Amino acid sequence: MSWLCIDAGTSVIKAVLIDREGKELAVARQRVPVTRPCPDHAEQDMTAVWEAVVRAANEITRPSVDDVEGVVTTAQGDGCWLVDAAGRPVGPAILWNDGRAHEIVENWRRTGLLDDAFRRSGSLSYPGLANAILRWLGEHDPERLQRSRWMLSCNGWLYLQLTGNISADLSDASNPFCDVVTRQYSPELLRLHGVEQHARLLPQFPSAQMPVAALSRPAAEALGVDAGLPVVMAPYDIVTTAIGSGCTTAGQGCLILGTTICPEVITTDSGRDGEPAGTTIALNEASLYLRAMPTLTGCEALDWAAATLRAEDLDDLSRMAAASMPGARGVLCLPYLSPAGERSPFLAPSARASLLGLSLTHTREDVARAVFEGLTFMIRDCFAVASSAPLARVTVCGGGSRSAFWCQLIADVCGCEVLHPDSTEIGARGAFFSALYATGRAGSLADVVERCGVEGEVYRPASNQAGTYADLFGKFVKFRQAVAATW
Repeated sequence: MSWLCIDAGTSVIKAVLIDREGKELAVARQRVPVTRPCPDHAEQDMTAVWEAVVRAANEITRPSVDDVEGVVTTAQGDGCWLVDAAGRPVGPAILWNDGRAHEIVENWRRTGLLDDAFRRSGSLSYPGLANAILRWLGEHDPERLQRSRWMLSCNGWLYLQLTGNISADLSDASNPFCDVVTRQYSPELLRLHGVEQHARLLPQFPSAQMPVAALSRPAAEALGVDAGLPVVMAPYDIVTTAIGSGCTTAGQGCLILGTTICPEVITTDSGRDGEPAGTTIALNEASLYLRAMPTLTGCEALDWAAATLRAEDLDDLSRMAAASMPGARGVLCLPYLSPAGERSPFLAPSARASLLGLSLTHTREDVARAVFEGLTFMIRDCFAVASSAPLARVTVCGGGSRSAFWCQLIADVCGCEVLHPDSTEIGARGAFFSALYATGRAGSLADVVERCGVEGEVYRPASNQAGTYADLFGKFVKFRQAVAATW
């Protein structure tokens, strides 16, 4: 018996069959384009996303001899997926990386509204969140809002297609309209953002468990499985990635090295009384939160470095960086290469990258190492904001984790063990763990992790590098603060 696990990322939809012991039996992938009708827009055809799920599922369910006992979904978070009263899209989904509402968010920042909202939500708003998108639509496309009945997430859209039910998951609901401590929608947050008239669009959500319903017959026929199977809406992808990497209790950390670099920590602290930064997601187990610092600068910075320095790929760039020395012989990189600036662990839409300390004596190996070190200092910076206590171990996943050099560098800079799991589909695995818990097949997420295990390679910090990288990190922060005045 196995579970069909759907992981609907921004550009790739994955379907994974996982047996009861947590073993991956089959994986299929389908790409879905992101369209940009204007330079700062990022949209997806909602029907195309569902059709990609169907194609990916059929690749593994039709030839499988293993019986499927349930379906679970996880997906990209944030954005705005609007449907009418019949559940039909009223237009393309507006995604988390859409920037059309930049001026609205910038105005909120100038007036102090962002900080006020953070004290309730524990999350710092950015243009790809539903609050900013609803304000933009109200100003530029009010007719679309009039035709809308529900505002869903990607995960909510898939749940509707699978079960016919409208619902949200606590993780998706946490930001931007939820009081993260009471775990209820906050009328005050709706008012602060000027969208209280759109409260009718918000789907209800269970605050202590995940949504579970029966698979409809049309969806079962489309997926190639039996009707009536349980369908679980697991938390959205950065949460299931943490769960799939074994992070289920307070003090455990996960690091996603992907398009977004996302350091995240399980904690009992909502973070909303601290410096406004990052995202707080309420978890289904009482009094637990995920404090996440998703950056706008991600592994694309390494793609840029590889192209600029004429490295063949990530492995070649890693070898190049390893040929230099700690501190890159005096070259320091502020790695904020995203055209949209940065959002974690600080919000600065105008942030830009810098290379400091260059001279004619430096080589491309030094520059390669400086980029890796700059990204890793950024990671340490994020973890310091996300957690008040040092982390003993961080689990790392995503495309960037293929670099053994970078995994070791993260261990050295952050001063903790780094575990790189053997499993490739960490998000789907976390969705599977969530499904077992949600359907009563496990007493807790920690029980599932203990039963299935998370094995992999462990990188330990080199004791002789601790002082060096502590000094370099101090310089990194000092230079960033000085250069920020020029942004």
